[in-house]
Amino acid sequence: MQTRTKVLSLTALSLAAVVFGMILAGSLDFTRAASADAATPAVAPAVASAPARVAPVGLPSFADIADRAMPAVVSIRSTDIIKPDQRRRGMERFFGDTPFHPFFPDRRQDSGEPEEEQQQSGGTGFLIEADGFVLTNNHVIDGADKVEVTVGETDVYKATIVGRDPATDLALLKIEGSRPFPILPLGDSDRIRVGEWVMAIGDPLQFEKTVTVGVVSGKGRAPGLSNVTRSFENLIQTDAAINFGNSGGPLVNVAGEVVGINTAISRLAQNIGFAVPINVARRLIPQLKEGKVVRGYLGVTIGPVDADMQDAMGLPSRDGALVQSVEPGKPADKAGIRHEDVIIRVDQTPVRNNRDLIDYVSGKRPGTKVTLSFLRGGKEMTAVATLETRTEEGQAAEEEPAEDEHREKIGISVEELTPAARRNYAIGREIEGVVLTHVKNVSAAADAGLREGDVIQEVNGRPVGTVAAFRAELKKAGDARFARFYVHRPGPRPANFVVAVRLKD
Repeated sequence: MQTRTKVLSLTALSLAAVVFGMILAGSLDFTRAASADAATPAVAPAVASAPARVAPVGLPSFADIADRAMPAVVSIRSTDIIKPDQRRRGMERFFGDTPFHPFFPDRRQDSGEPEEEQQQSGGTGFLIEADGFVLTNNHVIDGADKVEVTVGETDVYKATIVGRDPATDLALLKIEGSRPFPILPLGDSDRIRVGEWVMAIGDPLQFEKTVTVGVVSGKGRAPGLSNVTRSFENLIQTDAAINFGNSGGPLVNVAGEVVGINTAISRLAQNIGFAVPINVARRLIPQLKEGKVVRGYLGVTIGPVDADMQDAMGLPSRDGALVQSVEPGKPADKAGIRHEDVIIRVDQTPVRNNRDLIDYVSGKRPGTKVTLSFLRGGKEMTAVATLETRTEEGQAAEEEPAEDEHREKIGISVEELTPAARRNYAIGREIEGVVLTHVKNVSAAADAGLREGDVIQEVNGRPVGTVAAFRAELKKAGDARFARFYVHRPGPRPANFVVAVRLKD
């Protein structure tokens, strides 16, 4: 009897536990939806009509990525012999007075004595070939008398500067070792998307092999880091934390491939950093190995086709690069290109914007023939230009657009180019046109970027050598909303450009 009672008690307890478990599971939503749907087909339509849930995606293993990449990331120390009258290299010399900073630390000790001293600065790099080629930033080693590279924790090698390119802030070093070096694979920076995870590796503030993680914040950035790099800036923006010492380090994707070379940060914000796309370096590595980068040069300054210029010129779209001026005797001039031409294709490559033309031309060797397709007077035309060598002192291949939006009236006074006017505004005798003697602060001309002393040489493509001719051409514009001015701006560095000036809304 007692045994039977014990069995009944155990059975009751088991049933109670099962019932309690079912109640608990239901209240905590542990029951799988598939079981509920199978048991209650009446609610199936409601479930089917609900928005599909996005399947959760786990984060990549950043530790695994770092383990694979870290052996190929190197520390770089450069040493300069600084004379008393030399300016400190780095921010002052390379970057000038800008809100951007290269991130290598200055470890110079100020002795207070006007004598030669050693200045050591540091940065980061990474091995790209097993025989010892190291990629880094030019500003890390610029002007260095000695460069040392540390691989791993303790292996220090004397490095040779093989080649450097200030325009893209890239440099290639070479170290010699008795065994193959670990390398980092190069990815495809053209394929990365805004929002993708990336990892920055480097030596910020002498904390070696530091890893930070963020995303690609933007592409195609041209922040104006320096006059040297301005024409070729096409940078990746990232919020992966980078600091002094990260210069030249790799920006790595989740596949462990290098997609960028960390170059600069903004001092005006938190976690706004910039990296040179690895595809830029990939194209230049063969030339860097030869010791010097040479680029094709067309000899034009160009600007974008904005909405006002499209309207003023009657263009079918805003695609293309607007020729602002043509340098006499250079390839574009010899090919017959003129200001106000809109280049829409080079060889078989479409030119959607300035960057397309700059990248294509600068990627070609001097002596290369290129076919330019352009719009002139509503018609498509072609010309063949033979590229020359672009020098560092050459004019930038891209000009900032004039501020020419929402104007109500022109607001200018013009005079003919008398000898007195030429003296007052330092205008050469070879320049023809009418000179602006006054520009109202609030006017269409001021909005277009015109200023006193500018010389209007053409209106809507027609020369104007007198005030009467200038007025006549404006009158011919009739009901047009815009007039195109071809302008010469005198000064220490004279410039020619095209602006669209609003005549009426």
